[in-house]
Amino acid sequence: MRRIGLAVILAVSVLAPLAEGQESTPRALVAFVGAEAASTNQHFLDAFRQGLRDQGYVDGQNITLEARWAQGRSDRFPELIGELIRLKPRVILTVSLPAARAAKSATTTVPIVFIGGDPVGSGLVPSLARPGGNLTGLSISFGEEFSGKWLELLKEAVPKISRVAILSNPANPANVAYFTVLSRAAKKLGVQLQSEEVRDPGGFESAFASMSAKRSQALVVVVDPLTVTYRERIVELAAKNRLPAMYGFREFADTGGLMAYGANVADLCRRAATYVDKILKGAKPGDLPVEQPTKFEFVINAKTARTLGLTIPQSVLVRADEIIR
Repeated sequence: MRRIGLAVILAVSVLAPLAEGQESTPRALVAFVGAEAASTNQHFLDAFRQGLRDQGYVDGQNITLEARWAQGRSDRFPELIGELIRLKPRVILTVSLPAARAAKSATTTVPIVFIGGDPVGSGLVPSLARPGGNLTGLSISFGEEFSGKWLELLKEAVPKISRVAILSNPANPANVAYFTVLSRAAKKLGVQLQSEEVRDPGGFESAFASMSAKRSQALVVVVDPLTVTYRERIVELAAKNRLPAMYGFREFADTGGLMAYGANVADLCRRAATYVDKILKGAKPGDLPVEQPTKFEFVINAKTARTLGLTIPQSVLVRADEIIR
């Protein structure tokens, strides 16, 4: 019995350090940085989480997922990303161009997967095929095709418009390019653009007051962390001022906006997990080509059209991927 007891003690003493070592082995930390608030855009994180599951990664089992939200304030990105970098993540996913730029400025070693518009034109990466450095990701592709399409569809839906307000955040460098492209499209369509800039939530009322004073007949809202976060307020003010509006994300139409055309961001978040998987397995982000979106949506809110007294032409309705009735 003494020999058996001694053998058990020896076995436990040998195995215990191994068990302790297994428990102390840290799971790979994957960081997520959202531009808006969790209360309004949790589905972006949920889509990313599902994408990770599809690749075999489960939060709390073989990875740890840390999320931070900027609440629509791009000035918070450096602070949030610095906080995450101190946690030593294996990879960071940023869901907006300003977040990606902040991450790029903060680290040259931690891999960054981004989702954002015009990564080449904004200077984030030198090319889509070879992004280089510690970045790769997915482009929202709001180039000429998309921003021009906003005006084209809006003009087709409401043919009589001739003055269109463009609501944008000048703090976002990508928005300058959007306005340039929109201006070219406006000339082709015979539409006069009226720029309205807003830098913080307190500026929406004055922006819409300016639209009213200028007798704007319609509105295009350029997607940005600020505008996406406060989409309910923007949609409410557009309705109050009876302005037919076009938006870049379907979330606006779901909230009550008249129309939205653009990439499905939740789908891009799900696809971003493929990049994370490759990086965790040893791939260098700079060697992974930036992908273009494969799923675009044109959504029309028929209830809002009725409220505005609009009859959307059948030629426009048949092109919609979804009509909210």
